Amino acid sequence: MKRLFWFVVAGGSGFLVDAALTQVLITVLGLSPFAARVPAIMAAMAWTWFINRNRTFGRSRHSLAVEGFRYWAVGITSALLNYAVYSLLLYRVPFLQPVVAIVFASLAAMLYSFFGYSRFVFRQ
Repeated sequence: MKRLFWFVVAGGSGFLVDAALTQVLITVLGLSPFAARVPAIMAAMAWTWFINRNRTFGRSRHSLAVEGFRYWAVGITSALLNYAVYSLLLYRVPFLQPVVAIVFASLAAMLYSFFGYSRFVFRQ
C-alpha cells in the first residue's frame, strides 16, 4: 500500500509539473499545445524518476546507468502512449481543453508505467 501511495504522489506531482509547464509554454511562449507537451513530459519524467527511485520503489539492484536506461525506456514508451491519447483526444474533440486531455492521457500512461516500473525497472 505504501508503494501505491508514493506512486500516486509521484504521478500526481508529475501531472502538476506536466500540466503547469504545458500551460505556461502555451500561454507565455506561444507554443502550440502539441509542441508544449514535449518539454513538459520530459520535465515530469525527471521529477517522477526522482520520487520513484527515492520513495516508491527504492533503488534497484542495477547500476545507476542501467536503472536510468530502463526507467527512461518505460518512461518514453509511457510518454508516447500519453502523447498519443492526448493528441487523439484533441483531434477528435477539438473543443476539449488541453488540460482535460492531459488528465485522460495521464491516467492511461499511469497504468502502463506502474507495471513497467515495478516489474522491469525496480524489480527486486
